[in-house]
Amino acid sequence: MKVNKGEVPQYYVEFSHDPIIQPDEWGAVQKEFARRKALGRSYSGNSIFASRIICGDCGGFYGSKVWNSTNKYRRTIWQCNAKFKGEHKCTTPHLDEETIKARFLAAFGTLLDSKNALLENCELVRAKYTDCATIDAEIANLLREIDVVTELTRKCVEENAASAQNQSEYTTRYNGYVERYSAAKARVEALEQERTLRLARADAFDAFIRTVRDVDTVPIEFDDRLWLKVIDTVMVKNDGTLAFKFQNGMNLNG
Repeated sequence: MKVNKGEVPQYYVEFSHDPIIQPDEWGAVQKEFARRKALGRSYSGNSIFASRIICGDCGGFYGSKVWNSTNKYRRTIWQCNAKFKGEHKCTTPHLDEETIKARFLAAFGTLLDSKNALLENCELVRAKYTDCATIDAEIANLLREIDVVTELTRKCVEENAASAQNQSEYTTRYNGYVERYSAAKARVEALEQERTLRLARADAFDAFIRTVRDVDTVPIEFDDRLWLKVIDTVMVKNDGTLAFKFQNGMNLNG
């Protein structure tokens, strides 16, 4: 056997066999990687609830704590990681996992009550996120500006090397081109980042739409995958109310 290094044509064939990982799951994992990176702080991934439950007092994450770890009353609870740090004591209550799961299912059931209208709205929002025509047009204009400035800078340097010039005027002109180039490049990078974020958000809406469309009734038991696909964050309020923020931006109290 010899590896084909271009001696004969090579072809890339899509959908030729069943994937090991389904596209939806692959997309969900990539989105989770991006979400963790965007947190900008240490991430604990030992639970599906990690870095998703937020304290309504301080805005920090809830973390898991084990109570009665050495006896038969052992149980895991979730509370604000900063609850007893510093002078300010957060007043948000602790939660057990069964409470979180039950309230999630109740909130998801409320969401399903308006399933058709919800899906229609999500389709419209998704279409809005995927429409990057304005961004693409601005990027194209900026790239042309960068080409022009690059050429002007090259000529400026060549002219200064070919004949004696007023160096103060040359420096001013050169620095002006550099500033134009830097500003255009920075704007292109910002627009490309915005475009990437918009398309990632569109993918999240797409996954949310497919997930909700396939569910007709609220599951009897808590489903880890359903939670990960539809929940963005959960805010715990002082009175114990949980504000569920879904991937489509919808907020429901539970």
